[in-house]
Amino acid sequence: MRKELLIACLLAVAVQPVFSQTLIQRDPEIEKMVKEVSPDSLKSYIYQLVGFGTRNTLSTQTDPARGIGAARNWVLAKFNDFARQSNGRLTAMIDTITLQPDKRRVDTTLLLGNVIATLRGTDPNDNRIFVISGHLDNMRTSVMDRTGDAPGANDDASGCAAVLECARIMSKHNFPATIIFVTVSGEEQGLLGANFMASKARKEGWNIEAVLNNDIMGSNNSNETNIINNTRIRVFSEGLPAFETEKSAKQIRQLGLENDGKARQLARYVKETGERYVDNLEVVMIYRNDRFLRGGDHTPFVENGYAAVRFTEMNENYTRQHQNVRTENGINYGDLPEHIDFEYLRKNSAMNLANLANLAKAPAMPEEVKIETRRLTNTSSLTWKAPKSGNTKGYYILLRETTSAFWQKKIFTTDLQYTLPYSKDNYFFAVQAVNESGNESLMVVPGIAGR
Repeated sequence: MRKELLIACLLAVAVQPVFSQTLIQRDPEIEKMVKEVSPDSLKSYIYQLVGFGTRNTLSTQTDPARGIGAARNWVLAKFNDFARQSNGRLTAMIDTITLQPDKRRVDTTLLLGNVIATLRGTDPNDNRIFVISGHLDNMRTSVMDRTGDAPGANDDASGCAAVLECARIMSKHNFPATIIFVTVSGEEQGLLGANFMASKARKEGWNIEAVLNNDIMGSNNSNETNIINNTRIRVFSEGLPAFETEKSAKQIRQLGLENDGKARQLARYVKETGERYVDNLEVVMIYRNDRFLRGGDHTPFVENGYAAVRFTEMNENYTRQHQNVRTENGINYGDLPEHIDFEYLRKNSAMNLANLANLAKAPAMPEEVKIETRRLTNTSSLTWKAPKSGNTKGYYILLRETTSAFWQKKIFTTDLQYTLPYSKDNYFFAVQAVNESGNESLMVVPGIAGR
C-alpha cells in the first residue's frame, strides 16, 4: 500500500509541469494597461455626456452647458488633459467641415465637428495608423428633434467612453505606430462625420491599417427575448471588399477568398487578441458588415478601402434606442445610464485597448507574401519579405481548413520561406510578423508566385 502511494505521488510530481504550463502568452505591458481600465472612469464619462441634455448633431453649438457644441468641447478638454501625461505625443483638435442642407436629415447649414486625438508613433519610419471611434451625437424618436432631452447613454456614449478610456491609459505609453482616438458627429444624420474623416484619409493617403468602431456596447440585455448576458460582444465585418470590388473579383473567385477580406481578417485578429487579454469575454464574429440592413461609422472606412469593423453588444434592447424617455404600457423607454452594465463596458473597452496596443506595438505586416504554384504538389511553399518597419523576431504561418471560421494552427519561423505539409487545395494560409514581446501584425493572405 505504501509502495503504491509512493508511486502515485511520484507520478503526480512528474505530470505537474505539464498542467502548470502557461497556455496564454500575454505582453506584460498590455496586460497592465488592460487592468487599468476602470468601470468608474467609464461611468463618469457617460454621466457627463448624458448631462449635456442632448447631443443631436443639429442641436446648439453655442450653449456652454447643453448640446453637441458643449459635448465636443468637453471631449476635447479631456483629450487635452490626457495629453499632459504623453510627453507631447498626444495632440487634440476638433476637425470641422461646413455642410449644406440635404433635405433629408440636415435642414440647415451645419458646422460638423469630429473630436480627434492623435497619439504620435515613436518610430519615424513607421507610418501606420490605427483608429478607435465612437459617435458623439445621439437622437430622440425623431432624428430632427434638436431641442428635447436625449440621454444617449448607450447609443453612443458607451462607445465614446471606450475611446476616452483607451486614450487616458494609452497616452502614458509609447508605441511605434500612431493611434487616433476619435468621437465623430453626424452618425444619426447619415454617417456624416465618418464619411468626412474617411474621405479625408483616402485623399491625403493616410496609412490606416485598422479601424475599431464602437457603437452600442454597454448594455447586457435584450427586449422581447429577455436574454441577459455580459460575456459576449459581436464584431461585424465584411467578407468581400466594398472598395474597388470589380478589380479584385476575379482573383477572389479564383482563389476562394470570399471570406478573407481585410475586415474579416481584422475580425479574426481582434477575436484572438481580445480573448487573450480579457477574461470571461467571447468576441463573436458576425459575417455581416453591420446589423441587418443597418449601418455604422466603420462603413465609410470600408468603402474607402480600409480594414474596419464594428463592435456592438450581443443583445440589443430596442426600447432604449432612438426613443423619447417615457413609460408606456408598463415599459420604460429611453437610453438612460442606469441601463448600462459598467462591468460589461469595462471588458469591452479593455478588448479594444488590447487590440490597439498589440497592433501598434507589432511590426508592420510582411511584404510580398506569395504561394508557389508552378508545380502540382501536396505541400504548400510560402515566401515573403521582411516588414518595412518594426523589430521582427520572426513570423507566424497561419493555416485553417477551408470550412473553418478561425485560424487553426500557428507555426513559428525565423526564415522568409516555409514549406508546409498541407495541400493548398484543402487549406487557407496567411503570414504575420511578430516581435520579441509577442505582438503580432495583421495577417497577410498570400498572392500567387510563379505566374
